[in-house]
Amino acid sequence: MDSDDEMLVRLLEDEQAFDDDIWEHLLITASLQNMLDAEAEKRKRPRCGGRLVNIVKSQSELKDPLPLGPTNLPVFPSTAPRLRPPSLNFLAMTTTATSPPPTATEDPVRLLIPGFLSPETCKELEFVHRSCGTAGYRPSVVSTSLPHLAATGCGHLLLPFVPIRERLRDAVESFFSCHFDLFVEFTGLVSWCKGASIGWHSDDNKPYLRQRAFTAVCYLNSHGKDYKGGILQFQDGEPSPVVPVAGDAVIYTADNRNVHCVDEVTEGERLTLTLWFTRDSAYDEDPKLLKFLSQTSWSYKPADQNSYIPLPASDNMYWFSYDQSGFDIRCARVHILGFSFHASNDEKSNSASVAPTEDPIELLGKPLRLGRGNDVFGKIFANSLHALQVVQFYYWKVPELAERRKHTTVGSETVCYPTIQVQQSSGMELPLPCNHGLAQTIFGSYGNAEPEFTLEWDDFMLAAVLWENYSDELKRKLSTFLPYWLSSETIFVVDSSEITQVRGYGN
Repeated sequence: MDSDDEMLVRLLEDEQAFDDDIWEHLLITASLQNMLDAEAEKRKRPRCGGRLVNIVKSQSELKDPLPLGPTNLPVFPSTAPRLRPPSLNFLAMTTTATSPPPTATEDPVRLLIPGFLSPETCKELEFVHRSCGTAGYRPSVVSTSLPHLAATGCGHLLLPFVPIRERLRDAVESFFSCHFDLFVEFTGLVSWCKGASIGWHSDDNKPYLRQRAFTAVCYLNSHGKDYKGGILQFQDGEPSPVVPVAGDAVIYTADNRNVHCVDEVTEGERLTLTLWFTRDSAYDEDPKLLKFLSQTSWSYKPADQNSYIPLPASDNMYWFSYDQSGFDIRCARVHILGFSFHASNDEKSNSASVAPTEDPIELLGKPLRLGRGNDVFGKIFANSLHALQVVQFYYWKVPELAERRKHTTVGSETVCYPTIQVQQSSGMELPLPCNHGLAQTIFGSYGNAEPEFTLEWDDFMLAAVLWENYSDELKRKLSTFLPYWLSSETIFVVDSSEITQVRGYGN
């Protein structure tokens, strides 16, 4: 065995040797790369905090028990090794189970992956964004970042992102033949509204962005069906242009090999999930997320509704400015779906007026009701975000709710609808400043993307209950997974079947 081979063997046996400096300076020849791939496949290369640790064939080979982490849970390499999903056909090639993974062409710079996300996943992420988003980082943009979700009492809504982040990281590491682990620098939902565009640039084009190595963009809705404009153009190479189709993903290097732009959105709302990856662990977003989650989502009490009620951020974060006018995003989102905010009309609220010194926008952080036309829904919501989440959940689940009602009508199923009073409106609508015409222009559906239907209050009542069940289930899972994430100092997919019963943790 020559000296290079001996060096590689020592690397495989010594976890401390796996640092960025060695990887950057080690010249891996073709034979050594094959050896590394074979060893990695044999040992599954478990991930823990972005490092390769405890590289053994099985846990039975460990001479000592796993150490306890800060939460008195064992420090697991990972309860779910990050395996390449078989559904990803990176180069549109057919391979057998025994075939080696496809290799990319010379110096690959980008890849389009059709159908990366399922239609249902796209709809779930759309629900999260349209019920939690705030004014974005540039004009005519609305964004929802994971730290924002954690900081506003919606940490449980991070869970749908976790498997997607892992699959995207696997796709990037595989296609670009990364000989190092990547860290997620940023995960966020972004909607490009009427007037939004960006000129030619690379994603690392600022000194404070130099840490970015790769970009991944998943499209949640489709050009031509849901909006006009918003096509992704690359200055050189293929594929270009990229016409967004719901479920498709595009991955590319963040450097000047992928100078690109996005055409102006002229109608509708272009929805994307965007991630940036970095080689530098100092920019890993997981520690920041875990800090937020440990502060806001650690305790969980079943049937405690307050544990998943969203907490609005500062009001200015929801103000959408456009051409010297604007509107509150929360008001706009409910308005374009035909709803309005009404006073709670309880003993602690004066439904007829607002104190002269009180900013009407501040009413959105207080208990309120929802109205539609001449009807007011009897349920009192904790705040406007609580109401907005239920409205968006209802629109996400409309087909399912209609199907339930259909089955009930023919007697094949019994659905117990909650009893909540719907009363006639009597001047209780809150006097909120909102340019409804502008809101319709910015957020209104394009090309009749949403099918016409008549609101059924029974369905809406059921949706309110199902939203509570959905939120409670995610909150329960987050409470179960969080100790494992804190112990490993990273967010990963926890295999529920392998959750260890340790001192009361786990269910």
